[in-house]
Amino acid sequence: MTPIAHAAAIAALTLGTGAATVSVMAPDIPDMAVPQADWAPGTALNGQSFAITAMTQPGDRPQTDTLHFRDGTFQSADCQDYCDFGWTGYQTWTDGEITHFTATTQCPTEPHTVVWHGQVVGDALTVAFSWTTRRWYWTHQITGTGNGTTLPPAAG
Repeated sequence: MTPIAHAAAIAALTLGTGAATVSVMAPDIPDMAVPQADWAPGTALNGQSFAITAMTQPGDRPQTDTLHFRDGTFQSADCQDYCDFGWTGYQTWTDGEITHFTATTQCPTEPHTVVWHGQVVGDALTVAFSWTTRRWYWTHQITGTGNGTTLPPAAG
């Protein structure tokens, strides 16, 4: 066997057994963790909408969004415009005057997952979220926090 054929045979054997496998995949980034609590299907915020201003990391300017709660479901207007996330069930628990909520939304056509966790006291909302995009070769995550106030009910 010639030296070139011998080297090719060793390379084929090495690659075939996976001994020289090199991973180009980046490690996964977990979704934002939501605190353990006595979560129940959401109804406490039904019929409410909140105009919010949020800052993202990485990012350097405020972004606005409208969060809607209807019939036990949640929707972010920006997520809906971006990727038709639709309506997703939300969960709540109450601690005195504070209503905590969480929702995990997913884009039906792209690998985007957004986890929301917030608190509502009266007409004020504070929220934290993570937007995670997972592809086979990398995972990218944007996190943010925001606050806002309730909007008047929509007519009709």
